[in-house]
Amino acid sequence: MSEERRAMINKTIQKKGEVKIKELQEMFPEISSMTIRRDLDQLEEKGEIVRVWGGAKSIDYITDSREEDYQTRETENVEAKIKIARKAVKLLEERRSIYLDSGTTLMCLAEIIPDHDYSILTSGPNIALELVDKNQPSISILGGQLNKNNISLSGANSLKVLDTINVDIAFMAPSGFSMSGGFTSGHYNECELKSRVIEKARRVIMLMDLSKLDKDMPFTFAEIEDIDLLVSEDDFPPELKEQITSKGVKII
Repeated sequence: MSEERRAMINKTIQKKGEVKIKELQEMFPEISSMTIRRDLDQLEEKGEIVRVWGGAKSIDYITDSREEDYQTRETENVEAKIKIARKAVKLLEERRSIYLDSGTTLMCLAEIIPDHDYSILTSGPNIALELVDKNQPSISILGGQLNKNNISLSGANSLKVLDTINVDIAFMAPSGFSMSGGFTSGHYNECELKSRVIEKARRVIMLMDLSKLDKDMPFTFAEIEDIDLLVSEDDFPPELKEQITSKGVKII
């Protein structure tokens, strides 16, 4: 009965997008609010929903209008992304375990990675395909659920694979950044994956064009203290630059 109830709760959340605990109590008057909260906790653990104050939201509801799709972002700030990629490629080290995040900036980096001895892991299927013609790098791709908007894999399967692999240098990219909100993403599963990568990596290099400044997406996957280098196309505003560098982060 509990599985059936949770399935009904999940179906309601997916259909409506957002549901309050009060509404669920009206649906199941014989069930205590504590039991409903435990049901929501279990659904969140499975990656079906996201708990919010007083209720829950579906993943799709949260992400529908969060980020522009990949094709749109691919044509934006191209010059800035190319500049960032040219700086970042100099930070690659041979015979290292390299993680490449998904996204258009990382695709710019993948396009110019030299044919050297790297062990590369990525959450971007398109990034893996970009590298497939190179002879020396070994390429591994995380499994998981495909987000068609930004061509990335994430979810429970991705986390399981990641747990078995060491990461020496991680090249990451955010959807937004502010000193108060940190580095943010519009997708819960991807946020969880990015956080796990950063925890595992010996060195974290964040690639971010200046259009991401003062833009907070719903999910924070890292604070400024969690990274080692920040690579951008141009200099940061002086006050913000001082705040970042005071945390021990080098800006390139």
